[in-house]
Amino acid sequence: MAINQFTYSKIPVEAERLRDEVRSFLTETLIDYSPALRAQSWMGFDGEFSRALGRKGWVGMALPRQYGGAEAGPFARYVIIEELLAAGAPVSAHWIADRQSGPLINKFGTEAQKDRYLPPICRGESYFCIGMSEPNSGSDLASIKTAATRDGDGWRLNGQKVWTTNAHHSHYMIALVRTGEKQAARHEGMSQFIVDLSLPGITIRPIRDLAGGEHFNEVFFDNVLLDDGALIGTEGKGWDQVTAELAFERSGPERFLSSMALLKTLIDGIGKTPDALQSREIGRLGAKLATLRNMSLAVTAQLASGANPAWAASCVKDLGNLFEQEIPEVAQLLIDIEPRQQSGGDHAQVLAYLTQMAPSFSLRGGTREILRGIIARGLGLR
Repeated sequence: MAINQFTYSKIPVEAERLRDEVRSFLTETLIDYSPALRAQSWMGFDGEFSRALGRKGWVGMALPRQYGGAEAGPFARYVIIEELLAAGAPVSAHWIADRQSGPLINKFGTEAQKDRYLPPICRGESYFCIGMSEPNSGSDLASIKTAATRDGDGWRLNGQKVWTTNAHHSHYMIALVRTGEKQAARHEGMSQFIVDLSLPGITIRPIRDLAGGEHFNEVFFDNVLLDDGALIGTEGKGWDQVTAELAFERSGPERFLSSMALLKTLIDGIGKTPDALQSREIGRLGAKLATLRNMSLAVTAQLASGANPAWAASCVKDLGNLFEQEIPEVAQLLIDIEPRQQSGGDHAQVLAYLTQMAPSFSLRGGTREILRGIIARGLGLR
């Protein structure tokens, strides 16, 4: 069973043809981007870059043409994402809308919701965040307390979300909240809503991280009135919907390419005459990278076939996060350069940023403990 989940999958020729065009675009567009900026990549926010991608047709690629998409398969999108992250492109503005929110709306939304939200997503103009985590819930998503109650023809939303990436930049949040009494089955009674973050009663407070950035946020809802069109999908089926959504979040190349800028400056710093230790460690990292890529492509093949590879995607994320977090440690072992945020060369600055950011890699998108529980269930071990 485990072997079949990760059968080698080659990128189809028609998807692979995109690669040269994307590389040429990135070489020209990012010509003045420093390694320190490239290290931020999928946390780097640049609205104009996202709109430029939208003009190329590289945002919302999998969405139907009638909404501005290209109806491209998962492999075409994989090639685009792999090239963007390998180059250190600033993709944060459109990232969540492209990866999760757009596909979720396309799958579960009404025609009115698709007409309203999908075209600006495909243009790289509409930014979304995810409202899942809450204080005192830890990784136990089923214990959330934020609730929406019926109010006339709409809903009244109260509660709090936390660790919400890019909420302070986003136009909308897709929030998982309670719409019914807590049931004996813990995953029942939850629904998803598209929340306009400009509505009265919403307060967003950025949380500064160790690297000095403000990517994460607390979001407070105080009697926020939502119209009936804010409910996405079926009332009470939010858990099933969010489970399908998480397969998109956990399986892509972003789960093992977050430290690529550092691997590049490390190789440049070592040069063409590495010693035995440097050769061994760079070779070991390269072998892990190739293996993770093959695993990720296998999950992409399952998504392309219409499967829901939840546990296989969790494997990619768990092992990928370990790899991303290992690179800063190996870098300090192989080159005697201290991490420095404001001074020093490119390698020192990239090392400083990713050393501070690396602990978050195994938190975003599901903690290691939760992922391993999903994997154990997939293997029939619990």
